Amino acid sequence: MTFPYRLVATDLDGTLLRGDDTVSERTRDALAAATAAGAAHIIVTGRAVPWTRHILDDLGYDGLAVCGQGAQVYHAGEHRLLTSVTLDRQLAGLALSKIEAEVGPLALAASRDGLDGEVLVGAGYRVQESPLPVVAFEDPSELWSAPINKVYIQHPELDDDALARVARATVGALVDVVMAGSGVVEILPLGLSKATGLSLAARRLGLRAADTIAFGDMPNDIPMFGWAARGVAMANAHDELKAVAHEITASNEHDGIAVVLEQLLQG
Repeated sequence: MTFPYRLVATDLDGTLLRGDDTVSERTRDALAAATAAGAAHIIVTGRAVPWTRHILDDLGYDGLAVCGQGAQVYHAGEHRLLTSVTLDRQLAGLALSKIEAEVGPLALAASRDGLDGEVLVGAGYRVQESPLPVVAFEDPSELWSAPINKVYIQHPELDDDALARVARATVGALVDVVMAGSGVVEILPLGLSKATGLSLAARRLGLRAADTIAFGDMPNDIPMFGWAARGVAMANAHDELKAVAHEITASNEHDGIAVVLEQLLQG
């Protein structure tokens, strides 16, 4: 059985996972067939390691995972953090003050660095439904008391796309700003993306961009599509990602990854 790619990179939420946080048997079988044909599978997610590893454990996934929007390379089989990039907290504070000068007060959250890094949540921040705990904070200084990978921002009136556009226009020379999902606009270290994390993980496996097919659903997947030889957007993907995809497949609820992999495996 021939398979034209040596690396399959998949986003997690809205891509590999269905809405109930499970992976279908069809998709599991297609990924198993691709790996049996010689390809590696790397999960590439915006979630930080603490919010990812329970899912990887449930899936029986023991390879490399790129977490935290590219900030962390995690070895799932060894439960070990291989690389980690943190956000300059002084620079992040400056960026937030500049954005708030443009749009008014923001609701804030942050992801602390490390295997057990907590997610801190400030007043007014709407947390997506999750079984994982968050730590509420009242004093803004708590946000900066330990190393962080990223800051999440929300606005009481602006939608995600509008907030990301304003933030990018205002502080894009200081930090990176990405929209990673509903209610999830993030401030990251400048130059950090899923592509940078994926390139590090691929290099550890002796693989290159030319070897890679990538699947995703949100604007934060755009750099990964730019890096990979082929980018496949899910039917449920954001229009910005669809615009740069080589191909659009079925949705995450309808085995979109499996549809493409099965076709490739059949030659």
